[in-house]
Amino acid sequence: MSLNLGTDVTHADESIVDINTTPLIDVMLVLLIMLIITIPLQTHSVSIDLPQGKSPPGNIHPQTITLDINYDDSLSWNGTLLTSEEDLQTHLHDIVSQNNGNETELHIHPDRLANYKTVAHILASAQKSGIKKLGIIGLDQFMEGQ
Repeated sequence: MSLNLGTDVTHADESIVDINTTPLIDVMLVLLIMLIITIPLQTHSVSIDLPQGKSPPGNIHPQTITLDINYDDSLSWNGTLLTSEEDLQTHLHDIVSQNNGNETELHIHPDRLANYKTVAHILASAQKSGIKKLGIIGLDQFMEGQ
């Protein structure tokens, strides 16, 4: 005679498939407490008297000079034809003396048929005069033949 207490020997080897939620609840409560503690700290502010500085200068656009090199190697300075090498040197010197060459941009626009020697000479002259911002405009015209 045996006494059956409601436990079956065949089900004793099966594992429990329920998730233990106690550690999850503990972690969530700790996170909630940390959130509650840190929120009031973010709303406090400290008044600091900072010195007033000078306002920054306005948006100053640099002066742009366009130097065209024509097919016959003649030069045009912003549309004005230069007659000699001395005119070019004078204009370059004037740019550098006005603002030390820092704010002025020299845009060189060579013609497709202009000699490379002329373009290289102008680049060297601009560098020797102290111009710091220099660009060659219209390079896409040299890519059309390829």
